[in-house]
Amino acid sequence: MPVNRNALIRYRTIDNCLRNRYKKWTLEDLIDACSDALYEYQGIDKGVSRRTVQADLEMMRSNKLGYEAPIVVVDKRYYTYSDKNYSITNIPLNHQDMQVLGEVSDLLKQFKGFSHFADLNEMVSKLEDKIYTQKTHSAPVIDFEKNDNLKGLEWIEVIRKAIVGKRTLCVTYQSFKAREAATFYFSAYLLKEYRNRWFVLGQTHRNRGPLLTLALDRIHTIEEHAENYRENTELDLATYYDNCLGVTKSPNQRDCEVVFWIDKANAPYVVTKPLHHSQKLLSQDETGSIFSIRVILNFELERELLGFGGKIKVLGPRILVKQMQDQFKMALHNYEQTKTEEIAEAPSKHGDI
Repeated sequence: MPVNRNALIRYRTIDNCLRNRYKKWTLEDLIDACSDALYEYQGIDKGVSRRTVQADLEMMRSNKLGYEAPIVVVDKRYYTYSDKNYSITNIPLNHQDMQVLGEVSDLLKQFKGFSHFADLNEMVSKLEDKIYTQKTHSAPVIDFEKNDNLKGLEWIEVIRKAIVGKRTLCVTYQSFKAREAATFYFSAYLLKEYRNRWFVLGQTHRNRGPLLTLALDRIHTIEEHAENYRENTELDLATYYDNCLGVTKSPNQRDCEVVFWIDKANAPYVVTKPLHHSQKLLSQDETGSIFSIRVILNFELERELLGFGGKIKVLGPRILVKQMQDQFKMALHNYEQTKTEEIAEAPSKHGDI
């Protein structure tokens, strides 16, 4: 059955709310969320009625749209999904959905090849592969990198809305090093993806606190707050991460030239997939190739270089050479210790005493 755009926005908003199990959702909360979404996407400033949201909940529960959402009421007040893994986005696409996706794919394909829309190429490929697998009921022909167990993705839309609307967030966060979670006000500036993990760059409100990069999978709760938003007036967010691998960076940190040698067998992999966009080939001979990149020194760079094992040798700067030496010494020590333990645990040739 045909569904108008406003109804679809409400269904998706309700779905996002009920998937967020860190908050208890009353009917009034769902009404407010739907009203905010319609104002953001459609510019409709008239609030959604109680009756409309109640009808939406019943429609989602039914099979008229194929949702059959397991919506339940807890303590006679709070709405949630009885199945924590359920989402209306997980249901198979119907004929109408496929028709719309086909139209969108045809539209996006017109922009393929334009340099300004280079990022669309992968998106169009994903979309076309999804349409193909749905129509033919066959296995996908493209297997994109993904992590089905990734946590924190439910916060992306909340953070994106806060950035666009310039609204402060109240975040409860616990890093891997912290014993307990901390709650603080946070002005978000930029969402960043790195190797299938999501991060948000922003500023805490504690005494004009420093910039922080928070991992979304370490966020316990997050919601908008009335505290005044602190705008970014210093950083060029479009280029902030250009001189680094990953997300670990401070605003005043300077980049440097990192020079490294890669053996002959692995040099082609570095040529075809550069470690950084600044990568240059400095020289090559029968043993291997020497490259340079201009980046800041951080944890992600060190981990990337260590991934080559004995096939790489960092030549500069001196501080990075020292860090790499220390890491390889530690690795060798761990293996030698393991070998010693295995010998100690091995049974005697003469039998156990």
